[in-house]
Amino acid sequence: MDYQFAAIEEKWQKYWADHQSFKAEANSDKPKYYVLDMFPYPSGAGLHVGHPLGYIASDIFARYKRLKGFNVLHPMGYDSFGLPAEQYAIQTGQHPAVTTETNINTYRRQLDQIGFSFDWSREVRTSEPSYYKWTQWIFMQLFNSWYNLETDKAEHISTLIEKFNAAGSAEIKAACDEDTKTFMPSDWANFSDAEKQEELLKYRLTYLKESTVNWCPALGTVLANDEVKDGFSERGGYPVEQKKMMQWSMRITAYAERLLQGLDTIDWPEPMKEMQRNWIGKSSGASVKFNVENSDLQIEVFTTRVDTIFGVSYLVLAPEHEWVAQLTTPAQKAEIENYIAQTKKKSELDRMADAKTVSGAFTGTYVVNPVSGERVPLWIADYVLAGYGTGAVMGVPSGDQRDWLFATNFNLPIVQILDSQKEIDVQADPTKEGKYINSGFINGMGYKEAVAFLNQWLEDQGVGKAKINYRQRDAIFGRQRYWGEPIPVYFKDGLPYLLKEEELPLLLPEIDKYLPTETGEPPLGRAEGWKYEGKYEYELSTMPGWAGSSWYWYRYMDAQNDQAFADPKAVDYWKDVDLYIGGSEHATGHLLYSRFWNKFLKDLGFSKEEEPFKKLINQGMIVGESAFAHSIGFNFGEDVTQKFTNEERESYDKIKEKYRFISGKYLSYELIELLKSSNDLEDNSTTEKRQAILSHFWKPVEEDLTAAGLKGKVNKLSLPLGLNFYKTHVPIDYVNTKNEIDIINLEKNDPRFNGAEFNLNGSVFLSSREIEKMSKSKFNVVNPDVLIAQYGADTLRMYEMFLGPLEQSKPWNTNGIEGVFKFLRKFWRLFHNEAWEFTVSDEAPSKAELKSLHKIIKKVQEDIERFSFNTSVSSFMIAVNELTDLKCNKRAILQDLVAVLAPYAPHICEELWSLLGNKDLSTAQYPIFNPEYLVEDEFAYPISINGKMKMNLNLSLTLEAKAAEEAVLANEQVQGFLNGASPKKIIFVKGKIVNIVV
Repeated sequence: MDYQFAAIEEKWQKYWADHQSFKAEANSDKPKYYVLDMFPYPSGAGLHVGHPLGYIASDIFARYKRLKGFNVLHPMGYDSFGLPAEQYAIQTGQHPAVTTETNINTYRRQLDQIGFSFDWSREVRTSEPSYYKWTQWIFMQLFNSWYNLETDKAEHISTLIEKFNAAGSAEIKAACDEDTKTFMPSDWANFSDAEKQEELLKYRLTYLKESTVNWCPALGTVLANDEVKDGFSERGGYPVEQKKMMQWSMRITAYAERLLQGLDTIDWPEPMKEMQRNWIGKSSGASVKFNVENSDLQIEVFTTRVDTIFGVSYLVLAPEHEWVAQLTTPAQKAEIENYIAQTKKKSELDRMADAKTVSGAFTGTYVVNPVSGERVPLWIADYVLAGYGTGAVMGVPSGDQRDWLFATNFNLPIVQILDSQKEIDVQADPTKEGKYINSGFINGMGYKEAVAFLNQWLEDQGVGKAKINYRQRDAIFGRQRYWGEPIPVYFKDGLPYLLKEEELPLLLPEIDKYLPTETGEPPLGRAEGWKYEGKYEYELSTMPGWAGSSWYWYRYMDAQNDQAFADPKAVDYWKDVDLYIGGSEHATGHLLYSRFWNKFLKDLGFSKEEEPFKKLINQGMIVGESAFAHSIGFNFGEDVTQKFTNEERESYDKIKEKYRFISGKYLSYELIELLKSSNDLEDNSTTEKRQAILSHFWKPVEEDLTAAGLKGKVNKLSLPLGLNFYKTHVPIDYVNTKNEIDIINLEKNDPRFNGAEFNLNGSVFLSSREIEKMSKSKFNVVNPDVLIAQYGADTLRMYEMFLGPLEQSKPWNTNGIEGVFKFLRKFWRLFHNEAWEFTVSDEAPSKAELKSLHKIIKKVQEDIERFSFNTSVSSFMIAVNELTDLKCNKRAILQDLVAVLAPYAPHICEELWSLLGNKDLSTAQYPIFNPEYLVEDEFAYPISINGKMKMNLNLSLTLEAKAAEEAVLANEQVQGFLNGASPKKIIFVKGKIVNIVV
């Protein structure tokens, strides 16, 4: 029977599910190997062909490792809390859990039909109470912990309380807030319980604090920096503003140095590690305090160039700094408030990225330079962020270009501080060379001497000290949304207290709708009677999207445990993830938070591994080819032949706006190109066709001008009018390989084009094409269901690998999939005779057959080990072609070939393995490579007569000159070429040539 892929794949998918073929053993004598994919958020759109790329690669590796004798853990689950389900709930009223369940069922069906070898007995869903119970439990451990800088690890909060009882706060070395109190043991003893809890909150690894956050009014929630792009939410594209509010945070900064050092111990792509290094942002410098003039306040700044302190000509606070209001003089109040309002419209990332725009406002207040005693004006500027460092920076225009631009713009002094600085009237010179000038007591010193002297002087005077700083900030840990993990906290007298562990999980309550309350509280505020012990308010924020994904790999180790997040024995056995595959977009989100939580769990003894993911591979993106239908509009000029009345001007403006984009009318793309060749409506060189097009589109404009009484007042010929060009995504299902759009079905099935006018050029309507990210919103999604129905899952798996190197992005092109399908059919053919009957021989294989087999055994093993999956697909094709040419149907060859191909095309291989009389390919062994079969013992010598090549003759490479000459002359074909002539000389070069001279 010919290759019946649909029946074969259905059969083996059912077999694997029924027999739990890929269930990992809890303990085994085999070496363990943990292969993990970044689990997906189950969106309503389901999978497109870009999504499985990483999953296919990890599955090939997992199947290969099983064949190599490893006990492989290869699980899958769902990161199932998320904004899309909640947005859908807001629009429809349907509970997010219902939407999520439906979406998961779609994902599971699609994943199963691609033939992944996941251990589904360990499936996790972050939105299931049995899972988020342990996310809440980890939050509680963080709340009950502090970071001891002496031991360089997290410890239970009780050890901090013991230190307070014994010696007060004086000797405490902790990662904590800046405003911790100094007290004696007796003071601590006399603190009320509320005072103690308030002070401990400044040390806990998760804590409440007023923070400047990215607030998205449209989504009604706080967003992390990595969820904001160019001032808009990544999800939905809504405006984001800066806002201060009480927020839960996690003290990830306590782990900054360990997070940094750990990068040197893991096998990750270097660009990914560099992104994390930059995010953490370690820098060495000094902390310096500037006294505010006529005030007891001191403004602390961190600088990496303390040697430039004599060159300070201004100080800058972040616009959201808590002291701005009180440090602003009445005369400057309006300007400051206006500047702050403008700053709120920008995201922090926008403010950090914009190095060219110079802006700021003077507070009217001065500070005192601690080393020179000079008055320094205090400004605010949006390039300074309250959450980074101290929220204040010193401006040294001669040594920093941004400071130079600021000083130049606002006419502030630019002081030369090194004799080697050049042309500081043109630009800043950041040199460290030369000797200091205009720098008081460090004049004449060099850089290193000056830095050491200043650091000591600042510490001696009590106005500063040397310091290591990190750009990274504590992680905001709260969302003002419904669909997330409830935070297991209640409030008593305004202070947060934890639930008891036995009260977990704290379940999401039912609410009437998924919007903030009328008084602005998060949606959980709608829950009726939702109070702890009936009287204390619960925390109304939920956990952020990264909470559930920050520990999920541990849950896979022991997914059904209801007594612990994972059994210690399981954690000890599986240890960490050996191979992790996922997208690079998670560099400073999930991957950083996961490392943080892992280190914390290690500190508390729940894990022995410092890093969670040994090796990371970032798969490239499969991008789509989008199609567009094009339209035009008119770009009206402002000048007209006569003056308008106000009423006429209003009518004219409405007509201008109406025809800026002409909706419902589309032009075939070659007509657009014709129009673009001259973007001037009245160009004398316009062709008759262009004139006809423009006249057709201009006609309704003239009709509207006439109706408005403006026909005589607007002279079309004198209008400086041009064309606007627009494009609209067209679903690629309606576009053929010639870029021709099926406009009949497009208009019929796509509401955006219902009743549209299509202006053709001849009989076809052409689209344009562009390469873009594959996305439902771009209408360029290719559904794997369609391809699997047409070609089978094995074909899809191999084709996705065949597209190119795993780490590189590549465009999707369905045209090449047919070749892979033909290859699998040819592979199937090796096992069948002319009548498609399964036929294999038990004859001993030939040298050529063994050589072909062992070449592919070696090649695939090397390719998989270095994750070069695309080159293996090419090699499989070569091997099958060679064996086809050899007419090989030998069991000894084909059985091993099945095992080699199995990780890539598991369904067809399972079927053939079964037909060969074997059971369960997942328990087989990868064939052992024998290098002897690749040793060449024959060579096809080119035989030449008088220098002209006549033929090739296979001779043993063991033959020396005399024996080789005898063998050549004994050959009938050679004798035919000689035609009775006697050789005068035979030139023999072993392994190269034979030349007969006659």
